Amino acid sequence: MSAENNNQYVRFINVKKSYDQKNLVVKNFNLDIKKGEFVTLLGPSGSGKTTCLMMLAGFEDVTSGSILVNDQPVTDVAPYHRNIGMVFQHYALFPHMTIGENLAYPLRVRKMPAAEVDRKVKESLALVELADFRNRYPGQLSGGQKQRVALARSLIFEPSIVLMDEPLGALDKNLREQMQFEIKRLHEDLQFTAIYVTHDQTEALTMSDRIAVFNNGIVQQCAAPDVLYEQPANSFVADFIGENNHIKGRVKSVEQGVAQIQLTDGVVASSVDMNCPPVGDECVLAIRPEKLFIASHKNQLDNCIDAFFVTRLYVGDSIRYFFKLSCGSELMVKALNDHEAPEILPGARTQLTWGTQVGLALDCPG
Repeated sequence: MSAENNNQYVRFINVKKSYDQKNLVVKNFNLDIKKGEFVTLLGPSGSGKTTCLMMLAGFEDVTSGSILVNDQPVTDVAPYHRNIGMVFQHYALFPHMTIGENLAYPLRVRKMPAAEVDRKVKESLALVELADFRNRYPGQLSGGQKQRVALARSLIFEPSIVLMDEPLGALDKNLREQMQFEIKRLHEDLQFTAIYVTHDQTEALTMSDRIAVFNNGIVQQCAAPDVLYEQPANSFVADFIGENNHIKGRVKSVEQGVAQIQLTDGVVASSVDMNCPPVGDECVLAIRPEKLFIASHKNQLDNCIDAFFVTRLYVGDSIRYFFKLSCGSELMVKALNDHEAPEILPGARTQLTWGTQVGLALDCPG
Protein backbone atom coordinates (compact mmCIF):
# COMPACT_ATOMS: atom_id res chain seq x y z
CA MET A 1 0.00 0.00 0.00
CA SER A 2 1.27 3.49 -0.82
CA ALA A 3 2.56 5.78 1.93
CA GLU A 4 -0.31 8.24 1.48
CA ASN A 5 -2.82 5.53 2.48
CA ASN A 6 -1.01 4.39 5.64
CA ASN A 7 -3.24 6.52 7.89
CA GLN A 8 -6.51 5.59 6.22
CA TYR A 9 -8.60 3.37 8.51
CA VAL A 10 -11.73 2.84 6.40
CA ARG A 11 -11.52 2.67 2.61
CA PHE A 12 -14.29 2.40 0.04
CA ILE A 13 -12.67 1.49 -3.29
CA ASN A 14 -14.75 1.65 -6.49
CA VAL A 15 -17.83 0.44 -4.60
CA LYS A 16 -21.04 -0.05 -6.56
CA LYS A 17 -24.46 -1.22 -5.47
CA SER A 18 -27.41 -2.43 -7.51
CA TYR A 19 -30.55 -4.11 -6.23
CA ASP A 20 -31.78 -5.29 -9.63
CA GLN A 21 -28.45 -5.79 -11.46
CA LYS A 22 -29.46 -3.02 -13.86
CA ASN A 23 -29.65 0.29 -12.03
CA LEU A 24 -26.89 1.49 -9.71
CA VAL A 25 -27.94 3.23 -6.50
CA VAL A 26 -24.25 3.74 -5.61
CA LYS A 27 -21.90 4.49 -8.50
CA ASN A 28 -18.16 4.02 -8.15
CA PHE A 29 -17.96 5.22 -4.54
CA ASN A 30 -14.44 6.04 -3.29
CA LEU A 31 -13.75 7.42 0.17
CA ASP A 32 -10.86 7.19 2.64
CA ILE A 33 -11.50 7.83 6.34
CA LYS A 34 -8.79 8.32 8.95
CA LYS A 35 -8.87 6.62 12.35
CA GLY A 36 -10.75 8.82 14.83
CA GLU A 37 -12.26 11.02 12.11
CA PHE A 38 -15.90 12.16 12.08
CA VAL A 39 -17.17 11.93 8.50
CA THR A 40 -20.75 12.71 7.47
CA LEU A 41 -22.48 11.37 4.37
CA LEU A 42 -24.89 14.14 3.36
CA GLY A 43 -27.42 14.23 0.57
CA PRO A 44 -31.09 14.19 -0.41
CA SER A 45 -33.26 11.13 0.18
CA GLY A 46 -32.43 8.29 -2.20
CA SER A 47 -28.92 9.56 -3.00
CA GLY A 48 -27.14 6.39 -1.77
CA LYS A 49 -25.68 7.54 1.55
CA THR A 50 -27.49 5.05 3.81
CA THR A 51 -26.75 2.23 1.38
CA CYS A 52 -23.02 2.95 1.75
CA LEU A 53 -23.38 2.84 5.53
CA MET A 54 -25.23 -0.48 5.39
CA MET A 55 -22.60 -2.02 3.11
CA LEU A 56 -19.90 -1.10 5.62
CA ALA A 57 -22.00 -2.53 8.47
CA GLY A 58 -22.52 -5.74 6.50
CA PHE A 59 -26.30 -5.40 6.28
CA GLU A 60 -26.13 -4.95 2.48
CA ASP A 61 -23.97 -6.83 -0.01
CA VAL A 62 -21.49 -5.01 -2.24
CA THR A 63 -22.25 -5.46 -5.94
CA SER A 64 -18.64 -4.69 -6.89
CA GLY A 65 -15.60 -2.98 -5.39
CA SER A 66 -13.90 -3.33 -2.01
CA ILE A 67 -14.36 -2.07 1.55
CA LEU A 68 -11.30 -2.21 3.80
CA VAL A 69 -11.04 -1.64 7.56
CA ASN A 70 -7.51 -1.31 8.92
CA ASP A 71 -6.19 -2.65 5.57
CA GLN A 72 -8.33 -5.80 5.81
CA PRO A 73 -11.19 -6.55 3.36
CA VAL A 74 -14.51 -6.87 5.20
CA THR A 75 -16.84 -7.61 2.27
CA ASP A 76 -17.08 -11.31 3.22
CA VAL A 77 -16.94 -10.79 7.01
CA ALA A 78 -20.19 -11.34 8.93
CA PRO A 79 -21.67 -8.15 10.47
CA TYR A 80 -21.18 -9.37 14.06
CA HIS A 81 -17.46 -9.92 13.41
CA ARG A 82 -16.77 -6.41 12.08
CA ASN A 83 -16.55 -4.71 15.51
CA ILE A 84 -18.86 -1.91 14.37
CA GLY A 85 -21.37 -0.06 16.56
CA MET A 86 -24.65 1.15 15.05
CA VAL A 87 -27.07 3.91 16.08
CA PHE A 88 -30.44 4.10 14.31
CA GLN A 89 -33.01 6.90 14.05
CA HIS A 90 -35.66 4.97 15.98
CA TYR A 91 -33.38 3.80 18.82
CA ALA A 92 -33.86 -0.01 18.29
CA LEU A 93 -34.00 -0.58 22.07
CA PHE A 94 -35.59 -3.75 23.45
CA PRO A 95 -38.82 -2.53 25.11
CA HIS A 96 -39.05 -5.52 27.50
CA MET A 97 -35.55 -4.91 28.88
CA THR A 98 -34.47 -2.26 31.38
CA ILE A 99 -31.93 0.34 30.30
CA GLY A 100 -29.22 -1.61 32.13
CA GLU A 101 -30.22 -4.83 30.39
CA ASN A 102 -30.25 -3.08 27.00
CA LEU A 103 -26.68 -1.91 27.57
CA ALA A 104 -25.56 -5.28 28.90
CA TYR A 105 -26.98 -7.23 25.94
CA PRO A 106 -24.07 -6.77 23.45
CA LEU A 107 -21.59 -7.64 26.22
CA ARG A 108 -23.42 -10.82 27.24
CA VAL A 109 -23.59 -11.90 23.60
CA ARG A 110 -19.78 -11.62 23.65
CA LYS A 111 -19.64 -13.88 26.76
CA MET A 112 -18.11 -11.16 28.96
CA PRO A 113 -17.91 -11.98 32.71
CA ALA A 114 -20.83 -10.66 34.79
CA ALA A 115 -18.66 -8.39 36.94
CA GLU A 116 -17.13 -6.80 33.83
CA VAL A 117 -20.58 -6.33 32.31
CA ASP A 118 -21.81 -4.58 35.46
CA ARG A 119 -18.78 -2.27 35.53
CA LYS A 120 -19.14 -1.30 31.87
CA VAL A 121 -22.88 -0.66 32.19
CA LYS A 122 -22.26 1.70 35.12
CA GLU A 123 -19.49 3.52 33.23
CA SER A 124 -21.60 3.85 30.08
CA LEU A 125 -24.62 5.23 31.93
CA ALA A 126 -22.38 7.77 33.65
CA LEU A 127 -20.84 8.70 30.29
CA VAL A 128 -24.26 9.71 28.89
CA GLU A 129 -25.41 11.19 32.21
CA LEU A 130 -28.12 8.58 32.87
CA ALA A 131 -26.65 6.86 35.95
CA ASP A 132 -30.02 6.93 37.78
CA PHE A 133 -31.97 5.37 34.90
CA ARG A 134 -30.55 1.84 34.97
CA ASN A 135 -33.76 0.14 36.13
CA ARG A 136 -36.18 2.08 33.95
CA TYR A 137 -37.66 0.76 30.71
CA PRO A 138 -37.38 2.51 27.31
CA GLY A 139 -41.07 3.44 27.45
CA GLN A 140 -40.36 5.53 30.55
CA LEU A 141 -37.75 7.71 28.81
CA SER A 142 -37.97 10.81 26.63
CA GLY A 143 -36.75 10.75 23.03
CA GLY A 144 -33.47 12.38 23.91
CA GLN A 145 -32.85 9.93 26.77
CA LYS A 146 -33.61 6.95 24.50
CA GLN A 147 -31.12 8.22 21.96
CA ARG A 148 -28.48 8.58 24.67
CA VAL A 149 -29.07 4.97 25.66
CA ALA A 150 -28.83 3.87 22.02
CA LEU A 151 -25.55 5.78 21.69
CA ALA A 152 -24.19 4.27 24.90
CA ARG A 153 -25.13 0.77 23.73
CA SER A 154 -23.29 1.30 20.44
CA LEU A 155 -20.14 2.33 22.35
CA ILE A 156 -20.18 -0.08 25.30
CA PHE A 157 -18.23 -2.88 23.60
CA GLU A 158 -15.60 -0.38 22.41
CA PRO A 159 -16.11 -0.77 18.65
CA SER A 160 -13.49 0.52 16.25
CA ILE A 161 -16.16 2.28 14.17
CA VAL A 162 -19.55 3.76 15.07
CA LEU A 163 -22.13 4.19 12.30
CA MET A 164 -25.05 6.57 12.82
CA ASP A 165 -28.02 6.54 10.43
CA GLU A 166 -29.93 9.82 10.91
CA PRO A 167 -29.92 9.26 14.70
CA LEU A 168 -31.48 12.63 15.55
CA GLY A 169 -34.19 12.69 12.90
CA ALA A 170 -37.01 11.86 15.36
CA LEU A 171 -36.10 14.60 17.86
CA ASP A 172 -37.38 18.15 18.05
CA LYS A 173 -35.06 21.10 17.35
CA ASN A 174 -33.88 21.75 20.90
CA LEU A 175 -33.26 18.08 21.68
CA ARG A 176 -31.53 17.61 18.32
CA GLU A 177 -29.11 20.46 19.03
CA GLN A 178 -28.44 19.11 22.52
CA MET A 179 -27.71 15.63 21.15
CA GLN A 180 -25.39 17.07 18.50
CA PHE A 181 -23.33 18.49 21.34
CA GLU A 182 -23.43 15.18 23.25
CA ILE A 183 -22.29 13.14 20.25
CA LYS A 184 -19.45 15.56 19.54
CA ARG A 185 -18.41 15.48 23.21
CA LEU A 186 -18.32 11.68 23.24
CA HIS A 187 -16.41 11.59 19.96
CA GLU A 188 -13.78 13.99 21.27
CA ASP A 189 -13.48 12.10 24.57
CA LEU A 190 -13.38 8.56 23.14
CA GLN A 191 -11.81 9.22 19.71
CA PHE A 192 -13.83 6.55 17.89
CA THR A 193 -14.14 6.64 14.11
CA ALA A 194 -17.61 7.97 13.27
CA ILE A 195 -19.53 7.78 10.00
CA TYR A 196 -22.76 9.73 10.20
CA VAL A 197 -25.64 9.86 7.72
CA THR A 198 -28.01 12.83 7.52
CA HIS A 199 -29.87 15.01 5.04
CA ASP A 200 -29.71 17.96 7.48
CA GLN A 201 -26.98 20.29 6.19
CA THR A 202 -26.77 22.33 9.43
CA GLU A 203 -26.24 19.16 11.43
CA ALA A 204 -23.48 18.07 9.03
CA LEU A 205 -21.73 21.46 9.13
CA THR A 206 -21.88 21.56 12.94
CA MET A 207 -20.58 18.07 13.71
CA SER A 208 -18.21 16.88 10.98
CA ASP A 209 -14.49 16.86 10.33
CA ARG A 210 -15.35 16.21 6.68
CA ILE A 211 -18.59 15.92 4.70
CA ALA A 212 -19.18 13.79 1.60
CA VAL A 213 -22.03 15.34 -0.42
CA PHE A 214 -24.05 12.73 -2.34
CA ASN A 215 -26.34 13.13 -5.32
CA ASN A 216 -27.78 10.33 -7.42
CA GLY A 217 -25.32 7.74 -6.09
CA ILE A 218 -22.22 9.85 -6.72
CA VAL A 219 -20.11 11.87 -4.26
CA GLN A 220 -20.06 15.42 -5.62
CA GLN A 221 -17.43 16.69 -3.17
CA CYS A 222 -15.81 15.56 0.07
CA ALA A 223 -14.16 18.25 2.18
CA ALA A 224 -14.14 20.08 5.51
CA PRO A 225 -17.35 22.04 6.27
CA ASP A 226 -15.80 25.47 5.64
CA VAL A 227 -14.37 24.34 2.29
CA LEU A 228 -17.75 22.99 1.14
CA TYR A 229 -19.45 26.24 2.12
CA GLU A 230 -16.86 28.66 0.74
CA GLN A 231 -15.55 26.64 -2.23
CA PRO A 232 -18.28 24.31 -3.55
CA ALA A 233 -17.10 22.09 -6.39
CA ASN A 234 -20.25 22.59 -8.48
CA SER A 235 -23.69 24.17 -8.49
CA PHE A 236 -25.32 21.19 -6.76
CA VAL A 237 -23.03 21.47 -3.72
CA ALA A 238 -23.38 25.26 -3.69
CA ASP A 239 -27.17 24.94 -3.65
CA PHE A 240 -27.36 22.02 -1.21
CA ILE A 241 -24.98 23.40 1.43
CA GLY A 242 -26.51 26.50 2.97
CA GLU A 243 -28.55 29.15 1.17
CA ASN A 244 -27.44 30.68 -2.10
CA ASN A 245 -28.50 33.27 -4.65
CA HIS A 246 -28.21 32.13 -8.27
CA ILE A 247 -28.03 34.52 -11.23
CA LYS A 248 -27.78 33.09 -14.74
CA GLY A 249 -25.28 34.53 -17.15
CA ARG A 250 -22.74 33.77 -19.84
CA VAL A 251 -18.97 33.46 -19.49
CA LYS A 252 -17.29 36.46 -21.13
CA SER A 253 -13.68 35.76 -20.11
CA VAL A 254 -11.59 33.84 -17.57
CA GLU A 255 -8.15 35.01 -16.50
CA GLN A 256 -6.00 34.15 -13.47
CA GLY A 257 -8.88 32.53 -11.60
CA VAL A 258 -11.32 35.41 -12.16
CA ALA A 259 -14.31 35.01 -14.48
CA GLN A 260 -16.17 37.88 -16.11
CA ILE A 261 -19.85 36.97 -16.32
CA GLN A 262 -22.33 38.83 -18.54
CA LEU A 263 -25.65 38.71 -16.70
CA THR A 264 -29.02 38.71 -18.45
CA ASP A 265 -29.61 42.42 -17.92
CA GLY A 266 -26.26 43.29 -19.52
CA VAL A 267 -24.26 43.87 -16.33
CA VAL A 268 -20.78 42.30 -16.34
CA ALA A 269 -19.79 40.90 -12.95
CA SER A 270 -16.40 39.60 -11.84
CA SER A 271 -16.31 36.42 -9.76
CA VAL A 272 -14.11 33.52 -8.71
CA ASP A 273 -13.70 30.76 -11.30
CA MET A 274 -14.86 27.83 -9.19
CA ASN A 275 -16.27 25.44 -11.78
CA CYS A 276 -16.75 27.80 -14.69
CA PRO A 277 -17.79 26.52 -18.15
CA PRO A 278 -15.82 27.58 -21.27
CA VAL A 279 -16.01 31.15 -22.58
CA GLY A 280 -19.32 31.76 -24.37
CA ASP A 281 -21.25 29.09 -22.43
CA GLU A 282 -24.02 29.68 -19.93
CA CYS A 283 -23.11 29.62 -16.25
CA VAL A 284 -24.45 30.41 -12.81
CA LEU A 285 -23.18 33.18 -10.53
CA ALA A 286 -23.69 32.09 -6.90
CA ILE A 287 -23.59 34.54 -3.97
CA ARG A 288 -24.34 33.70 -0.34
CA PRO A 289 -27.14 35.88 1.13
CA GLU A 290 -24.93 37.13 3.98
CA LYS A 291 -22.29 38.27 1.46
CA LEU A 292 -24.71 40.26 -0.69
CA PHE A 293 -25.38 43.82 0.50
CA ILE A 294 -27.81 46.64 -0.12
CA ALA A 295 -25.63 49.35 -1.67
CA SER A 296 -25.06 52.49 0.39
CA HIS A 297 -22.27 54.96 1.08
CA LYS A 298 -20.85 52.28 3.42
CA ASN A 299 -21.36 49.32 1.10
CA GLN A 300 -20.18 49.82 -2.47
CA LEU A 301 -18.16 46.80 -3.57
CA ASP A 302 -16.74 45.51 -6.88
CA ASN A 303 -20.07 44.50 -8.42
CA CYS A 304 -23.46 46.24 -8.46
CA ILE A 305 -26.81 45.31 -9.93
CA ASP A 306 -30.19 47.07 -9.99
CA ALA A 307 -32.99 45.33 -8.12
CA PHE A 308 -36.56 45.97 -6.98
CA PHE A 309 -37.43 45.40 -3.34
CA VAL A 310 -40.25 42.89 -2.75
CA THR A 311 -40.53 42.27 1.00
CA ARG A 312 -38.60 41.51 4.14
CA LEU A 313 -38.84 38.65 6.62
CA TYR A 314 -38.09 39.09 10.32
CA VAL A 315 -36.37 35.99 11.78
CA GLY A 316 -35.11 37.31 15.13
CA ASP A 317 -31.35 37.72 15.01
CA SER A 318 -31.43 38.54 11.29
CA ILE A 319 -33.67 40.07 8.64
CA ARG A 320 -34.06 38.63 5.15
CA TYR A 321 -34.67 41.11 2.34
CA PHE A 322 -36.13 39.79 -0.92
CA PHE A 323 -35.50 41.46 -4.29
CA LYS A 324 -36.35 40.83 -7.93
CA LEU A 325 -34.13 41.63 -10.92
CA SER A 326 -35.47 42.96 -14.22
CA CYS A 327 -34.81 39.52 -15.74
CA GLY A 328 -37.10 37.92 -13.15
CA SER A 329 -34.43 36.34 -10.93
CA GLU A 330 -35.05 36.60 -7.20
CA LEU A 331 -32.29 37.46 -4.73
CA MET A 332 -32.15 37.44 -0.94
CA VAL A 333 -29.97 39.55 1.36
CA LYS A 334 -29.45 38.38 4.94
CA ALA A 335 -28.57 41.21 7.33
CA LEU A 336 -28.11 41.45 11.08
CA ASN A 337 -31.12 42.72 12.99
CA ASP A 338 -29.49 45.86 14.39
CA HIS A 339 -29.94 49.64 14.26
CA GLU A 340 -28.44 49.71 10.75
CA ALA A 341 -31.04 47.36 9.25
CA PRO A 342 -32.63 49.49 6.49
CA GLU A 343 -36.32 50.15 5.93
CA ILE A 344 -37.26 49.94 2.22
CA LEU A 345 -40.63 50.54 0.59
CA PRO A 346 -42.05 47.68 -1.52
CA GLY A 347 -41.27 48.17 -5.22
CA ALA A 348 -38.43 50.60 -4.51
CA ARG A 349 -35.52 50.41 -6.91
CA THR A 350 -32.15 49.94 -5.25
CA GLN A 351 -28.75 48.41 -5.93
CA LEU A 352 -27.22 45.25 -4.56
CA THR A 353 -23.46 44.91 -4.26
CA TRP A 354 -20.89 42.18 -3.61
CA GLY A 355 -17.15 41.60 -3.77
CA THR A 356 -15.40 39.62 -6.49
CA GLN A 357 -14.07 37.03 -4.04
CA VAL A 358 -17.52 36.05 -2.75
CA GLY A 359 -19.19 35.52 -6.14
CA LEU A 360 -18.64 32.02 -7.56
CA ALA A 361 -18.82 31.20 -11.28
CA LEU A 362 -20.27 27.70 -11.47
CA ASP A 363 -21.69 25.22 -13.97
CA CYS A 364 -25.37 25.35 -14.80
CA PRO A 365 -27.35 22.66 -12.92
CA GLY A 366 -28.01 19.57 -15.02
